[in-house]
Amino acid sequence: MTDKTATDITKEIRAFLEENYLLSDDGSKLDENTSLLDEGIIDSTGVLELITFLEDEFGITVEDDEILPENLDSLAKITAYVERKSK
Repeated sequence: MTDKTATDITKEIRAFLEENYLLSDDGSKLDENTSLLDEGIIDSTGVLELITFLEDEFGITVEDDEILPENLDSLAKITAYVERKSK
């Protein structure tokens, strides 16, 4: 569980994505609503790495039936998902 704010969660996820997937030095180009899959930022293997990061960093468990674009396809969706799972 986490008691971090949505802003803190977004910053940590953005940092993870920038460090592991974005080749650009300017991560600000990644809008909170940009589709990570459609833009080719992460692939199916990347989704699994993202899940591992979320579970380790935020102390949540991502269930198989929760591995959906509705939960994991943009910074905004991931942040909202982590907030829901952390309650």
